Amino acid sequence: MTTTKPLAVVILAAGKGTRMKSKKPKVMHSLLGLPMLNWLLKTVDGLSPERVVVVVGHGMDDVERAAAPHQTIVQETQQGTGDALRAAMPALNGFDGDVLVLLGDTPLISEETLRSLIAMRRADANTGVAVLGVELANPSGYGRLLLNDDGTLRAIREEKDASVDEKLVRIVNTGAFCLDSTYIASWVADLKNDNAQGEYYITDIPELAAKGGVTTRVALAQNPREVQGCNTRVDLANMEVSAQQKLREQFITNGVTMQDPSTVYLHHDTEIAEGVMIEPNVYFGKNVKVATGVHIKAFCHFEDCSIGAQTTIGPFARLRPGTTLGEDVRIGNFVEIKKSQIGDRSKISHLGYVGDTIMESDVNFSCGAITVNYDGFQKHQTHIGKGVMVGSNVNLIAPVRLDDGAFVAAGSTITTDVPADSLSVERGRAQVREGWAALYRKRKEEAKAKKDVS
Repeated sequence: MTTTKPLAVVILAAGKGTRMKSKKPKVMHSLLGLPMLNWLLKTVDGLSPERVVVVVGHGMDDVERAAAPHQTIVQETQQGTGDALRAAMPALNGFDGDVLVLLGDTPLISEETLRSLIAMRRADANTGVAVLGVELANPSGYGRLLLNDDGTLRAIREEKDASVDEKLVRIVNTGAFCLDSTYIASWVADLKNDNAQGEYYITDIPELAAKGGVTTRVALAQNPREVQGCNTRVDLANMEVSAQQKLREQFITNGVTMQDPSTVYLHHDTEIAEGVMIEPNVYFGKNVKVATGVHIKAFCHFEDCSIGAQTTIGPFARLRPGTTLGEDVRIGNFVEIKKSQIGDRSKISHLGYVGDTIMESDVNFSCGAITVNYDGFQKHQTHIGKGVMVGSNVNLIAPVRLDDGAFVAAGSTITTDVPADSLSVERGRAQVREGWAALYRKRKEEAKAKKDVS
């Protein structure tokens, strides 16, 4: 948005999370793996504010770390939203512009909605306050926006202070405000706590503005889902559903196919290219990147890994942190890979474990083969060269190296390096005792018969 007025943002984030039944501050509870506060900060960054101030409570060191590099201010008394804004006033000294005041527990609000709120504050020279509202079928629990006949705002009435008629109003306050900095100091100084809660409310500012002849206007959010607040773990769970659905829809719109989107769980930083097919019941943890043309079969789990183009994975595969798959790789059912690089066109088709391994291109890692990377004290690396064939039920005891073109016979336990184009067989010599099984069964039957007689 082109404007000559600078923007400051104040985020109220001092809530203790008491109703969440948690010792963690409310805004540090996560959605898609990212604290609520950081969702809001990411959105705010898109507005290019001149300054951002986060109001926190005592001892909220984790909130201060999450807010960095932005300034944090401690709210000493925590007596309502008005008291929180008062705490932020020193950080606004010398600022001349618009001040956006947001609640830290409303993390899904969009940049587009915030821009519409700012634009409403700038509607005319006499508008000093803009309030973000939303119309709800059931407004219970929310402060009501009481409008004048010309659509400007007369007052915001908290539900506990509202009359019977005021409670019938369906347009409610979301907690987001845009204020002209010219008047903020005087408005905050005039706030009173003569209400049912005994707290200082930002919601009293429109009435204070009106007394000074300053207009308050309302911007309406179009999607109630994005302005929902979070006070309980039930709210958090519902918000997670909303955030997941929004991100799924973004990926689908951008060319990703999900057979059953509601069963695909994403992280806030998941990256999926167009042309990817995802079957049901797939989980993406943090820092997962999926290139174009990948087919992810059902019941797979990924964390901190990268998947190359045209690769097929699953079903029931797990990629653990530090794993990188090249292009056209085949990872089959019940395969687990950890901290390993898998080269182009290599195949780990079923029932395998690969850990701390560099596997180059065109390798066939057969059923039941594993890298034995842990000796009880340290992890060790396995290096598998190009075009290597690892037979079924092979144990590669790290550290070990299989050079290009090597062939490891099925059932071997490999403890020494294998030169290029060599065959390695490490098996115990078979012993065949003819007639042993028949003699064994006869002895067992005789012993049983003797026991039955006695």
